[in-house]
Amino acid sequence: MHPARGAVLYVHPFAEEMNKSRRMAARQARRLAAAGFCVLQMDLLGCGDSSGVFEDATWDLWLKDVLYACEHLRSRSEAPLTLWGLRAGCLLAAQAAAELSESVNFIFWQPVLSGKQHWQQFMRLKMASDLVSGNGKGLADEIRRTLADGLPVDIAGYSIAPGLAQGMESADLLPPSTKCSQVAWIELSNRADATLSPVAQKRVQDWLAAGYLVHTALAAGSAFWQTTEIEDAPELLLKTMDALDAES
Repeated sequence: MHPARGAVLYVHPFAEEMNKSRRMAARQARRLAAAGFCVLQMDLLGCGDSSGVFEDATWDLWLKDVLYACEHLRSRSEAPLTLWGLRAGCLLAAQAAAELSESVNFIFWQPVLSGKQHWQQFMRLKMASDLVSGNGKGLADEIRRTLADGLPVDIAGYSIAPGLAQGMESADLLPPSTKCSQVAWIELSNRADATLSPVAQKRVQDWLAAGYLVHTALAAGSAFWQTTEIEDAPELLLKTMDALDAES
């Protein structure tokens, strides 16, 4: 048996984005496994096939889930560790890496840069639906008051605990101050002339300045984590493998 080329842990995105992304994550995981990587996909507390219910989840418990999964993966492989995040999963991956004593590589798929902005966008789902029914006025403040009182809020079919919303709001995609390593930062667009957004470019500079080797790429494809129908982005799979080959 040959040693694995690397040990890869997938950290899924938030709420419905996770369900929309399952097919793409599974396709990428199979490609990685076929290329000799040891791959682990897990469901965070309250998500998918995990134990517990979504209302029990907090950001800190999710971080613990990621760290526990790293420990489990380490019991199966000593190959270099890569944390592969999608959207908000990138926030969790970067924060978890800060708690590890070893060097960690990253794969970031369309990373969320600001947890606060991501949470605000999620809140707009409820605001939009309540505006239609004429109950949207002051809703954002009501959500904040409810969370501040220690109570969960229901948005888009998910019961969100204060510890999850507040943890996400405080998360930013910043380079962990551990041993620097490599980052494959890949975003999707259907525009032929697309580039990383100025905000993303600035954040990439932050990682470079911290000593990380960052490989950026754009892949053709739709934002499969939010499309109505389940969609694939085959070029993203190829670009990810190219980035890992370049790191070897």
